[in-house]
Amino acid sequence: MKAALTHLGAQGEANMVDVGDKAETTRTAIAEGFVSMLPETLEMILAGNAKKGDVLGTARIAGIMAAKKAHELIPLCHPLLLTKVSVDIEPDAKLPGLKVTALARVTGKTGVEMEALTAASVACLTIYDMAKAVDRAMVISGIRLIEKTGGKSGDYKAGESGGDA
Repeated sequence: MKAALTHLGAQGEANMVDVGDKAETTRTAIAEGFVSMLPETLEMILAGNAKKGDVLGTARIAGIMAAKKAHELIPLCHPLLLTKVSVDIEPDAKLPGLKVTALARVTGKTGVEMEALTAASVACLTIYDMAKAVDRAMVISGIRLIEKTGGKSGDYKAGESGGDA
């Protein structure tokens, strides 16, 4: 049996899910994304020589700020009192480029998947924005949820639930 779409009413109209009767639990979500670029662009970013300044630090802050505003960007998202948001950015020589990992946590009645995904997305966009003057061919890819814990629907880990492509 397929799960029903929770943001649709009986006639297919969009609605915000009522989470009032749900139990408060600690919920965590981890999302990732990648920015592929020329090797020279990666070297420039890692050396701290970008004209616009500290690419990694700025992208990290942008991701954290974005997670806190996910409900303002995504129409049916609940505003949450996040207890933790972190954004880690690591070089990946195989791309070449950067891997962004975002974590969001809350003790509440609804999950934080959208907050983690928003953080990863905006951090990747910020990397692109700060380095586009030297490499407009950068590619943002692989934005996805890699792990979720807590809540009524249980835990999820990419590659373990059969839902991954």
